[in-house]
Amino acid sequence: MTILVTGATGTVGRHLVHHLLAAGHPVRALSRRPGDAALPDDVEVVRGDTTDVDSLAAAFTGVTAAHLINFGHGYRPLDNGARIADAARRAGVRRVTLLGGWAEGTLEPAVRASGLEWTQLRPLEFMANTLADWGPPLRADGVIREPHGDRRSALVHEADIAAVAATALTTDGHAGQTYTLTGPEALSPRDKVRHLADATGRDLRFEELTPHQARELWTAHPPSLQLYRVAPGGPEEKADFVLTLYGNVPESGSTVSDTVERVTGRPARTFAEWAAEHADAFRA
Repeated sequence: MTILVTGATGTVGRHLVHHLLAAGHPVRALSRRPGDAALPDDVEVVRGDTTDVDSLAAAFTGVTAAHLINFGHGYRPLDNGARIADAARRAGVRRVTLLGGWAEGTLEPAVRASGLEWTQLRPLEFMANTLADWGPPLRADGVIREPHGDRRSALVHEADIAAVAATALTTDGHAGQTYTLTGPEALSPRDKVRHLADATGRDLRFEELTPHQARELWTAHPPSLQLYRVAPGGPEEKADFVLTLYGNVPESGSTVSDTVERVTGRPARTFAEWAAEHADAFRA
């Protein structure tokens, strides 16, 4: 059965493509720029975009399962979810996994009501976000300057998200399930800096700011934080958005689940493992 992967050149998508190929499944990858996809030769790469339902309808042809992402450019939730779900159903797609972004859009409810076999994946926070969020400041001077240094997040490795998606797409027993995906521990920014220091061999440190100091700094010098980039409004509104989230982390954000191990049969990867894999990205 051919499996369509949207977001195939993204953080999770590349891992998913490799998981599926390794298991012997034909893969069709959706990409806005097929010529730049840099995927394995045995992947069928087709041009398309989740914001363009006509291109998706063509990509769904001959596909029995699909991995869908609920966001488009700039990580904004899609507003064409009903049309995407209808196109998948009409093309004969039977099973989908749905990877959520930072907010629910129209795709999730449309898929749940579509009659398709669906599995919803809800990672709390990607370990991979650390690359964009912290790579620039750590390479520059080895210091992370943020408020609320004791907040905790149960970050998940992107490869584990892909492993759960691959299992749900290719085996029975996952239809109608919503899987909250976490790593094996809830870490603070201080913890993450310590792991990155161990991985890189550098003297990295965390410098705590007050919310007022952070607001002034971020307003004058926009940070590399992904949350800041996707937040609405101007610099002040973006800074306030991030400060509100950092200062009000819900209990669910730091609650560790065993979903990765329960679904895939292997323990979730640690942030220390992730840091070792990406150490070069944080070296000066």
